[in-house]
Amino acid sequence: MSFAANAASRPNFLFIFGEGQGWASTSIQMDDTAPASKGDIVRTPNLERIAAQGMRFASAYAPSPRCTPSRASVFTGKSPAQLHMTFVNEGRGDNGSVAGARVNAPRPLMEMPASEVMIGGLLKRAGYATAHFGKWHVGRVSPKEHGYDETDGPNNNGGPENVETPNPKQAFAITRLGMDFMARQAKAGKPFYLQVCHYAGRGPEGALKETLASVTQRAAARGGNAGRDRGLVDIAVMEDMDTTVGLLLVKLKELGIAENTYVIYTPDHGSQGRNVPLTGGKGGVWDGGIRVPLLIAGPGVAPGICSRARVSGTDLFPTIAELAGVRELPRGVEGGSLVPLLTGGGKGAVKRPREEFVIHFPHYDKDADGPASAILLGNFKLMRIYETGARRLFDLSKDLAERNDLAKQMPDKVAELDRRLTENLAAVSAQMPTINANLPPGQVPPDAKRGGKGKKGKKQ
Repeated sequence: MSFAANAASRPNFLFIFGEGQGWASTSIQMDDTAPASKGDIVRTPNLERIAAQGMRFASAYAPSPRCTPSRASVFTGKSPAQLHMTFVNEGRGDNGSVAGARVNAPRPLMEMPASEVMIGGLLKRAGYATAHFGKWHVGRVSPKEHGYDETDGPNNNGGPENVETPNPKQAFAITRLGMDFMARQAKAGKPFYLQVCHYAGRGPEGALKETLASVTQRAAARGGNAGRDRGLVDIAVMEDMDTTVGLLLVKLKELGIAENTYVIYTPDHGSQGRNVPLTGGKGGVWDGGIRVPLLIAGPGVAPGICSRARVSGTDLFPTIAELAGVRELPRGVEGGSLVPLLTGGGKGAVKRPREEFVIHFPHYDKDADGPASAILLGNFKLMRIYETGARRLFDLSKDLAERNDLAKQMPDKVAELDRRLTENLAAVSAQMPTINANLPPGQVPPDAKRGGKGKKGKKQ
């Protein structure tokens, strides 16, 4: 079906939001020039189907290395920095600060403001039936208040029952809700937007040990390395999730609407721990925490394409809007529509308000660097570490693992990117960490309070 024909017939959207998954944690080679971008243990045949039928993005980034800010950004098309939703709501009542630290973290919002237009509300106003099932994690207010006709509630990590092990029960529960929703909309002849948002693999120590033993056995049978693919993500949960993806794809076909439905898959951030071949993971601005899989299939998208354009989760809001025929976007949207890439064989220009891509994470979390920001422009990535004032510069085209810091060799490039980073954060009125004026000279907070070691394969 041509893109023009599709636009006239009001396409459907199935957005599947994964939770905490590494760039190389699927059985898809995300980058056709990098064999290491494919996992060698976990099997995700249904994600493979989406990739085969559509486009995979070799250089896709989550808006944040943490759940709440990344989800808020994907749902609105605005950066966490602009939304002031830069940290995660885990019910602890903190803001990612550490007593006695060199800098004070800003206090972020934990509830999506009612004034923000989310993708569900935007498409509902355009005549779509809209639904959210699964992990919400952008506040305690029901998704219905943000434009979703149907929902199973404003659920966080524990699901609607608030339990330690929501999966596999909730993985299949949210899938059944999604299939029922699609069936009713297809029968009514109404276009729909459905987001199915998965939960992470969580559980008590005994269950985790059992899962690890199973993964290790599976890895040995497949001749692979469990540590490489897992990155502390529960592979069993990931494969269950892939099974539910298959159920949704089958349902689309049964309903006769697969040809007129865009299927989008991405996780909210990288997995906790090591994300080989990348450095770092969840809770830090190294690529291991923010570079993620992204798959899009649907009308007008050529099959089996690998796009090398740098894209982010923030781009999904304007992309879906354009595909749905919505031309007027809310003020402040920072993402750009990926439609030129989707209809151009992975090549084309993505128009955004600013050329660079910025990750702003001004909080203490799982990386020993502490509060940090990063800017990506062209082949280069600059990291700014607020505790020490350090700047790190990497050429990602030559240094996938961010091992070779070029800051001393290229001071002009450091200055240019640092200036752009400052301008970007100022333009969105980002909340910044501040110097702790009460800290005695030379005092350093214990690593144990700051998430342990933070890079190059050390404990995270």
